[in-house]
Amino acid sequence: MIVGGIDVGGKNVHVVIMKDGEMLAKGDSPTGIQKAEAAERLYDEVLEQASLKRADVERVVATGSASKRAAFAQGMIPDAAADARGVIRLISSARTIIDVGAEEGRAIKASPEGKVLDFAINEKCAAGTGTFVEAMARALEISVEDMARISLESTRSIPMNAQCAVFGESEVVSLIHAKTEKRDIARAVHDAIAGRIASVARIVGLEKDVVVIGGMARNVGFVESLRKEIGMDVVVPDDPDFVGALGAAAAATAGVLEEEVEAKVVEKEKYEEGKA
Repeated sequence: MIVGGIDVGGKNVHVVIMKDGEMLAKGDSPTGIQKAEAAERLYDEVLEQASLKRADVERVVATGSASKRAAFAQGMIPDAAADARGVIRLISSARTIIDVGAEEGRAIKASPEGKVLDFAINEKCAAGTGTFVEAMARALEISVEDMARISLESTRSIPMNAQCAVFGESEVVSLIHAKTEKRDIARAVHDAIAGRIASVARIVGLEKDVVVIGGMARNVGFVESLRKEIGMDVVVPDDPDFVGALGAAAAATAGVLEEEVEAKVVEKEKYEEGKA
């Protein structure tokens, strides 16, 4: 059985094609403004990579904040459900999942079967996401990769209190003017994000194994700060930003079942509760 999983996020789209549980091809690209077109284009590129046509794929399931833009998908599941399915498929011992992307961070408590038991979301501006890191890297005039690397060299802890990217940038500029070393500022940024994400994770409860996914899982500085903040080791799977798409593909194999529908209801209820 050939299936597809597509994760359409606010900044990037990821696609995986699987056959009988084995990966055939994968790809990612920026979503840009035209998210629907980006999803269509990447899906066709990954199909070509796998030497397949659309008619060869039995089912496609989409996830992500812009999943509705993947009009060619036959089903959709919430991000939390896709994350849980994808992580448990890779790391069966996972119980706490921390997913930090460009625009959102979430923590999920998963069952051994890959069901969502509980989850919480960080929605405070961009202060706990990859977008915040990118903004701070621009203020430091270095790449995100260099920022992650040099933060590991810091031996000094500096508090950063900004809850917004705009104020965070002002805080970074003030630190630069105070002759603070870039490595110490880089660590402060990662520590601040780790603190906010850890607070979200503590809502659902931290239970081993803790698995970190999403684009920020590729940031070694953030991962190290998170380890220190929660006082626990964390596991980062290969291609951590593809886990949502992998989970969507797994759902495509099984069909969109009641557990995903239930997860969507829970997600809506939790979101409305948080807004109250």
